[in-house]
Amino acid sequence: MQVPSRIAVVVGSTRPARICPVVAAWAQAELQAGSLLNYELLDLADVDLPLLDEPLKAALQEYQHEHTRRWSRLALEFDGFLFVFPQYNWGYPAALKNALDYLYVEWRDKPASVFTYGTRGGNKGAQQLITVLHGLHMAVLESHVQAVITDGDVDGDWQLIAPETTLRPVLPQLRRVDEDFLAVLTDGQ
Repeated sequence: MQVPSRIAVVVGSTRPARICPVVAAWAQAELQAGSLLNYELLDLADVDLPLLDEPLKAALQEYQHEHTRRWSRLALEFDGFLFVFPQYNWGYPAALKNALDYLYVEWRDKPASVFTYGTRGGNKGAQQLITVLHGLHMAVLESHVQAVITDGDVDGDWQLIAPETTLRPVLPQLRRVDEDFLAVLTDGQ
């Protein structure tokens, strides 16, 4: 019996008081419900990478630091990636860019999609990240998710008031992402 593919649902923001873990956990739970794939949370705050400090380019895989070797081993455990992140000033979080830049070979040919959110859905941040994912030679899926989260959706501490209600409208997009991951990972089997 073949083991189902593992997809990392990457929490792409490390900011204090972030809602990204809630959004990513919702996405992971909804994706896992009924999927043939295994979706697992991967929080960049837990990976805890310093600002890129490797002296050589990532394509050489001659990592000098244990934190890089640990990150490489972790990334290699997954067959695909869903990057969940907020749009910051029409871009994506620096912590996510930093984590991607640490590695190169580990990303190659692995399917990837993005789940962005913001007051307008995060399209500009998504497009920037998709460009980077192509540069890393990832197999970027056709389907992506953009959730609108406004100031009215958060409380005084900037936490989501009703995550299920706020995020439910993107469920069809999320289902298409799962279908795309499944199609790419089972192609030819």
